[in-house]
Amino acid sequence: MTPAAWVLPTREEILDSLRTADGPLTPQELALRLAVPAPHQEGLSRRLAAMERDGQLMPNRKGVLLLASKLDLVAGRLQGHRDGFGFLIPDAGGPDMFMNPREMQKAMHGDRVLAKRVGFDNRGRPEGIIIEVTERANRRLVGRFLSERGVSVVVPEDQRIKHDILIPPGDAAGAQPGQVVTVEITDPPSGHGAPIGRVIEVLGEIDDPGMEIEIAVRKFDVPHQFPEDALARAAALPDKVRATDLRGRVDLRDVPLVTIDGDDARDFDDAVYCEPHLEGRKAGGHRLIVAIADVSHYVTSGDALDREAVLRSTSVYFPRRVIPMLPEKLSNGLCSLNPEVERLVLVCDMVITAAGEIKAYQFYEAVMYSAARLTYDEVWGILSGRDAQAIRRRAPLVTQLQHLHDLYRIFYKAREQRGAVEFETVETKIVCNTVGRIEKIVALVRNDAHKLIEECMLAANVCSADFMKRSKHAGLFRVHEGPTPDRLANLREFLRTVSLSLGGGEAPSPRDYADLAQQIRARPDSLLLQQMMLRSMQQAVYTPHNSGHFGLAYEAYAHFTSPIRRYPDLLTHRVIKALLSGQRYVPRAPGADEEDPGPAAKRRAAQQKPAAEPAQIERWEQYGIVCSANERRADEASRDVAAWLKSQYMRERVGEQFVGRITGVAPFGVFVTLLDLFVEGMVHVSELGTEYFQYNEAAHELRGERTGRRFRLTDELHVQVSRVDLEARRIEFRLVQKTGYKEVVAAAQKAGAARETPVARKAAPAKSADVERARTERLSARRPDAHKAAVGAARAAKRRKRK
Repeated sequence: MTPAAWVLPTREEILDSLRTADGPLTPQELALRLAVPAPHQEGLSRRLAAMERDGQLMPNRKGVLLLASKLDLVAGRLQGHRDGFGFLIPDAGGPDMFMNPREMQKAMHGDRVLAKRVGFDNRGRPEGIIIEVTERANRRLVGRFLSERGVSVVVPEDQRIKHDILIPPGDAAGAQPGQVVTVEITDPPSGHGAPIGRVIEVLGEIDDPGMEIEIAVRKFDVPHQFPEDALARAAALPDKVRATDLRGRVDLRDVPLVTIDGDDARDFDDAVYCEPHLEGRKAGGHRLIVAIADVSHYVTSGDALDREAVLRSTSVYFPRRVIPMLPEKLSNGLCSLNPEVERLVLVCDMVITAAGEIKAYQFYEAVMYSAARLTYDEVWGILSGRDAQAIRRRAPLVTQLQHLHDLYRIFYKAREQRGAVEFETVETKIVCNTVGRIEKIVALVRNDAHKLIEECMLAANVCSADFMKRSKHAGLFRVHEGPTPDRLANLREFLRTVSLSLGGGEAPSPRDYADLAQQIRARPDSLLLQQMMLRSMQQAVYTPHNSGHFGLAYEAYAHFTSPIRRYPDLLTHRVIKALLSGQRYVPRAPGADEEDPGPAAKRRAAQQKPAAEPAQIERWEQYGIVCSANERRADEASRDVAAWLKSQYMRERVGEQFVGRITGVAPFGVFVTLLDLFVEGMVHVSELGTEYFQYNEAAHELRGERTGRRFRLTDELHVQVSRVDLEARRIEFRLVQKTGYKEVVAAAQKAGAARETPVARKAAPAKSADVERARTERLSARRPDAHKAAVGAARAAKRRKRK
């Protein structure tokens, strides 16, 4: 085998070689054992370093490679908790390992470590100790700069990191106490001393407009500034489609394709067109064209734009601001399907039967000219006949919009027959004022215009997955697996408490879930029941190993329709275009710096022998892991900003009363979502009553031991906003008694019974005195000066009374 055709050994092959060796090997001995050619020695060294970072290997002081599994060490990533303890999430799966606060002083949340199990904690969980930190996750942190008695520290905004960063004199970069700063850690924590760092950026005051976004992008390490090489690459691209770009493309400029998006959308990935299609001599079928922006024409594998897109993997959406995956010149300009301009697209052209089945499809590269930029509300006004002005304004497009609506109805029936799960969840939108503060929170109403675009995109995504599957080409599938046994058992137990059941036995199908969703639709607690059903399912991920999409009831599903804002879609485009040209697409390893290899290298890759397939699958797996992780990171950053804004919004409403519904139950209290504001807060168990409460996980309830009073999921409560912790993004409620007519009558009857009972009359003042004394003691502890003043005033009043 020539060096050019030689393939680097996979991780599993390296581990197998080390397991079967007579003794530990050095990297040089391993290279000889695996017959690694000299030109590939550096590649092997990089792979060994990555395996060491991931905790699969542990070199000793002599440089010998040791298998971590043989040392009884567990590799994984630390997950911190706001209370100081943490957990090790093992890479190989299995139960999480508890780390006490003392162990967590050795490392930070997100660090990769090797740990050893030493026993169990007092709750029966496996407990471990940290042996070695293999990778530091937090090189930079965002936090508040504080200075007291000559000692300066930065307190991290991330509540899961309990280390204060010491700032030596002269390294504060002019920061003032209370300001938000970015700190670079120069000396990480060791367990014996606090981490040391230096301020590298002063962001401003905590109440500055937009500060919550600046904090979130740094807190979750979201790339938010494009590097110079990426901006230079974008600047070098043309401002419009050139004549040379049209070579070999189908001309769709005479087809009235339209985009349909939200009012505030700025990047347009997709355009649609629909017309009737005869099935033989019968009518009822449709031809559907879904044209998607051809981002891969401008962003080539391995270039500066591509490398930055991998790091981001997705656009991140905040109220009033978007962190795009691609520079604005592409995301809002050259790639966006803006109205009345030519754009390059990759098209999925489908024939849909009257039963909603995709009878045939084909992919091809094309050029289009968007006939109009439509909004969901505008299209729904046309389809429903409520917006006469829109009907007159869009008269040439009304017929094809009606065809799209007809096709949506066909798709919807097919969806029901397929057994796809459909939840009617309430989505909210935060409306901000000019300074970035919440003005109101409104519920978004999904109409048929939203749904018809969704069904068109689903159809194109299914075709892309089917094309990769039929071609036996590796790619990233969007996989959503069914419920795990534990989650399924918890769901069934809860459903029994509300007189419901889920069919399907130990392996329920999507149709079983769909039937239950249909059954609960008319119930007043349907939204919360749907949340419980959603929690029982697993999270969707990107992976080259297709196992279908449970929620949508598809055998194969991939993302194809949003390459401007999702990197997996861009990868799918490259696979499809390679197949259309008779080649195979082999992705570069994530983080590779090389440019696109060109046609000659691509042909060599396409002619590789089957032995290279495991290495290709490994690369796809790496992309799946990176894209899935970055998707979760984007969601966490968006939720953090929303929580910050909601906390600030509720801070101005402390003392006000609202009606809410229990949406979560925990041993320490219940989570309540306010019905009018869609804001969630917690009622601590100490606020529920003067008794002990037993937590029933299966029934999702807290029950009072003395009174038997129950607080269950979906119960309605009247609450008062008692406290807001902006830094922790935490809102606290207290219960308030409802004072309706029945409650007033019941209170009067209770008071009358108390007057007739001497024992009760005597006991009441004692209880009131105890309560007042306890309240006074709490006041004394919290505000000693106010307490002393109050006591002094009371004594003076008594003396005046005696006189």
